[in-house]
Amino acid sequence: HDACVARLRVGWRLAALVALPGDPGDAGDSGPEGERELCAVLADDAAGTLELATTRVTAAGYPALTVAAPAAQALERELFETHGIRPQGHPWLKPLRRHADLEPAAAGAPVHDFFRVEGPGIHEVAVGPVHAGIIEPGHFRFQCHGETVLSLEIQLGYQHRGAEALLLAGSPARRLVVAESLAGDTAVGHALAYCTALEGLAGVDVPLAAQVLRGVGLELERLANHVGDLGALAGDVGYLPGAAWLGRLRAEFLNALVELSGNRFGRGLVVPGGVRRGIDGVRVGDLLARLERAERDLTTVVEVMLGTPSVISRFEHTGIVSRTTADDLGLVGPIARASGCDRDVRQDHPAGVFRFAMIPLSRADSGDVLARAFVRSLEAQRALTFVREQLRELREGPLATPLPPLAPDALAVALCEGWRGEIAHVAATGPTGELAAYKVVDPSLHNWFGLAIALRGNQISDFPLCNKSFNLSYAGHDL
Repeated sequence: HDACVARLRVGWRLAALVALPGDPGDAGDSGPEGERELCAVLADDAAGTLELATTRVTAAGYPALTVAAPAAQALERELFETHGIRPQGHPWLKPLRRHADLEPAAAGAPVHDFFRVEGPGIHEVAVGPVHAGIIEPGHFRFQCHGETVLSLEIQLGYQHRGAEALLLAGSPARRLVVAESLAGDTAVGHALAYCTALEGLAGVDVPLAAQVLRGVGLELERLANHVGDLGALAGDVGYLPGAAWLGRLRAEFLNALVELSGNRFGRGLVVPGGVRRGIDGVRVGDLLARLERAERDLTTVVEVMLGTPSVISRFEHTGIVSRTTADDLGLVGPIARASGCDRDVRQDHPAGVFRFAMIPLSRADSGDVLARAFVRSLEAQRALTFVREQLRELREGPLATPLPPLAPDALAVALCEGWRGEIAHVAATGPTGELAAYKVVDPSLHNWFGLAIALRGNQISDFPLCNKSFNLSYAGHDL
């Protein structure tokens, strides 16, 4: 505890918190007396290093890290509700995913009603969990004075599928399908993190040609989602030309993923040891021509959109998250970079092709909707440049290396900068090399609380705009 807190207070981050299996004969998850090994994955972004801090705990628990480092709050709540390991002194042990009327929470979990603000003129607005159209389920409880939001509490868990258990129980082929489905719009990112963890446990080096194609797939996924988000932001403020054009351009980048992988969402591209398929010279030429046309349109539309006074007036000063708040909450990805944080796995902990081809950091400082839109536009442009450069220099070579048996009693951490931010997968093996523990941390787990803070002091009518500027995953949070 003291070692973790000392590092967190000087700028390290808590990337994951994992309960590893107990020794043979321990009660494990089946009883309160079972002793578990608790492992914290700590990231020093400035030095580009990771550390593992471990300790032995029982269900009686340990001193909560959240007291000193609020960024640990969701990870510790999840640990308690999943394994019954109590972070002593945690200020808010409300379940993340389990609903009392649907499934039991951890033994002894306190009942947490929704937070309420009392006083003259205060009213409560409850939104969801069922939403219009095909929006995924989530419940948002606002405490308002007039139109001003004093507090927003977000209740998720409606997409809880037990994905980590499926990763442990499934066959190798099924595990990859589950990994691609952890967050459906991040199939490449989660598949890459999953395969990287297995390759670390197997001691395998991925061929360079496969590393390049993996990086191209990851950046095309980033492009498609950032461009789609910019179009949705335009629609939220009634700027219909931007919504229409950017919606069309999103389809162009999804179609580029089809050219690369055979699937509009990149499924099937990344496999353990490399990639499933390559791309020949003719298809590379067609893909480059498609990207060149799309880049001209994207540059023009974004310049016009972010230069339109009616758009700027709605984006600017809306949903502000300060640099201090972003650091305290451990926010990641474009949301953190829009608040001035220099945080990007591709820069801080590079792997694969990103060790050789660096993408400039895209950052803003104002922390509002305008900053989040600006960062997305920069990242889209730089992803396009990266993809075109890599495709032009693509060389033939092996596309995969066979994966040998995994090392016994080993642990691997894989970090990947998905389009929403840092994806962390932690895999551990047992004495015969079988997967014994698997932990997934989607960037949404870090960032949902940031959305709740961003709404404070804003008009409730700005919630759709703020929500879209974060565009977090329900499924990736609920797993």
